[in-house]
Amino acid sequence: MHFDSLQGWLGWQEGLHPLAIDLGLERADQVFGALNPSRIKPLTITVAGTNGKGSSVAYLEAIYKAQGYRVGAYTSPHILKYNERIKINGEAVSDKLICSAFERIESVRAGHSLSYFEFGTLAALDIFWRAELDVQLLEVGLGGRLDAVNIVDPDAALISSIGIDHVYWLGETREAIGREKAGIFRSSIPAIVGDPMPPDSVIQTAVEKGARLYCINKDFGYEKHPPTWDWFADNLQIKQLPEPALKGEHQYRNAASVILAVSLLAGRLPVSESAIRSGLEHAQLPGRFQLISGDVPVLLDVGHNPEAVRTLVDYLTDQFSGKRVLAVFSMMKDKDINGVLDIMKPVVDHWFFAPLTNARATPEMVMQAFFSQCSIPNVSFGYAGFSDAFKAAKSQVRTGDLLLVFGSFFLVSDCLNEFEKSELIK
Repeated sequence: MHFDSLQGWLGWQEGLHPLAIDLGLERADQVFGALNPSRIKPLTITVAGTNGKGSSVAYLEAIYKAQGYRVGAYTSPHILKYNERIKINGEAVSDKLICSAFERIESVRAGHSLSYFEFGTLAALDIFWRAELDVQLLEVGLGGRLDAVNIVDPDAALISSIGIDHVYWLGETREAIGREKAGIFRSSIPAIVGDPMPPDSVIQTAVEKGARLYCINKDFGYEKHPPTWDWFADNLQIKQLPEPALKGEHQYRNAASVILAVSLLAGRLPVSESAIRSGLEHAQLPGRFQLISGDVPVLLDVGHNPEAVRTLVDYLTDQFSGKRVLAVFSMMKDKDINGVLDIMKPVVDHWFFAPLTNARATPEMVMQAFFSQCSIPNVSFGYAGFSDAFKAAKSQVRTGDLLLVFGSFFLVSDCLNEFEKSELIK
């Protein structure tokens, strides 16, 4: 199979495998073995977690880049362009590079049916080892144990948080979900846990695998002394660090976990304190507490599960206390919509539902029922899409209000796409 464009390849991949999500390592591992028989890889840090994965990768990328290393980062999903999933030194790779990787994968696939995500993971791994990087950062897409990135043995594994999400695939309890995420641990390698209350299953899995376990508030931690903070672990410490560039209290946990990972791997990739400081200050992550200034400020957040929106509520309470909040909102139908609405209910004054074209999106009639079940007033429906809903919200703002766009990667993607090509935020 051959396509002349990235969109051609992606369109074909979407229909190649019978399931959009099909957890398991065998298919991807066999193709990877054919693609890279020697299994050459750069130093590898694998990051899992319900929330905080993207932030942790962003800090790692910024720190290693500040030190002058060649660093690759594989993340998902993308917000604006597929290429964002595969970055080298902070820059999305070209269509040509991705298409060449897809060609190589297809040439050795030998009839193995790969999912869209597996194709992308294999392309990232192929591009990274050929680029002769110093370090590659792999963000788990879903879970950990059976996620395609787990075909590569990491040199350090990091779990940012464990919450309830993707229950159909991972289980309905934190214990079950924790065991799946801890599947990225390996014997004798650092296993860093940034969740302050990890399920027992995470600890048990680390012991079973013989991993070197490090838990926040036990083996490492931080103390805030605004506007700075101190990090410490065993006999190591760094004082008066700058506030993390990404906002929210949870970012101190993410940053502390990342500093430990960098420190534990310093024997292979030395990193200066100045590079750590620079990375913390300059890390970027579109769609996470992203504030767009204007006559009426617009806050974008891809939070789509109870744990994520609790941090959003904390951030709104801390940074925008007293402001009226008008929310443009949408969620996928496989998420805990009731849980999210209940948590956000006290801080949102008026809701505007924005329907999405994605097949997994919640239809308007179903969303109306969720709002009714949660006894939430002041909800507006009947819009054609994001642009329509956003304009309606904007028409009702007053001086001092905040416009909030949250609930789905796809919604934030629609928002940023519209902002790029229109006058919506002026």
